[in-house]
Amino acid sequence: MPAAILIFVLSFYPMVQAFLLSLQSGLANNLHFSGLRNYIRLFHDEKFLASVRNVFIYLVFQVPVMLFLALILASILNDRKLKYKGLFRTMVFLPCATALVSSALIFKSLFALDGLVNTWFLSMGILSEPKNWLQDPVWAKVIIIITITWRWTGYNTVFFLAGLQNIPTSIYEAARIDGASPMQSFFRITLPLLKPVILLTAVMSTNGTLQLFDEVQNLTAGGPGNETLTISQYIYRLSFVYNPQFGYAAAVSYMILIMVAVLSFIQIKVGDKK
Repeated sequence: MPAAILIFVLSFYPMVQAFLLSLQSGLANNLHFSGLRNYIRLFHDEKFLASVRNVFIYLVFQVPVMLFLALILASILNDRKLKYKGLFRTMVFLPCATALVSSALIFKSLFALDGLVNTWFLSMGILSEPKNWLQDPVWAKVIIIITITWRWTGYNTVFFLAGLQNIPTSIYEAARIDGASPMQSFFRITLPLLKPVILLTAVMSTNGTLQLFDEVQNLTAGGPGNETLTISQYIYRLSFVYNPQFGYAAAVSYMILIMVAVLSFIQIKVGDKK
């Protein structure tokens, strides 16, 4: 009962209040009921549509790459013959333990005009002059994808590693006796038995990417222009940067909820045949 009360007070009640707020328009001190006007406005809001486009670009490129790398790393770390497992596991997980602001600042300094990347490329003759990576619409997105992949791959590796350790070694030994190659064992044993973990990490990664804020805010602040703007950044701007439009910001936040719910439903239906 205490846990249920806390969940209701801290989660469900604010969600209901946010929905009621999304049905109101006006500035912070002059809100009035407007029905679905905020939701209709979303489909004509160029900044919102740009933020949705940017977030789906991150989602399509970053999540599959991250999960693939996490699966490879987990398979390597699960090798019984590997020495210094504890050290390697700590190194893989360490980026996830780094503060969000710190990890973003690391990559911001690496790709600065006088950063390490420009220094290397100039010394190797790849560039003739320093490149402003974070002011290029395409490269800014690439750097954001690299940053969040670097940070969250270790987090998903832990889930995959736990899943691999729950697969009995006798299954692999039986497959080896029957003449199965390591590649066949991976696709016929490892992947099917890891399907629940893959589904879980895919849903969580999708949820996290749709709510992306810290890395983009500290790397590019949504620029250049709105080329890297995320939905969460737009909610922040509507609430605290522009004239406070809390009703419209609540409507935008509910669009994230709807997108997370729809994508999670699709992933579960596709990934789980039972």
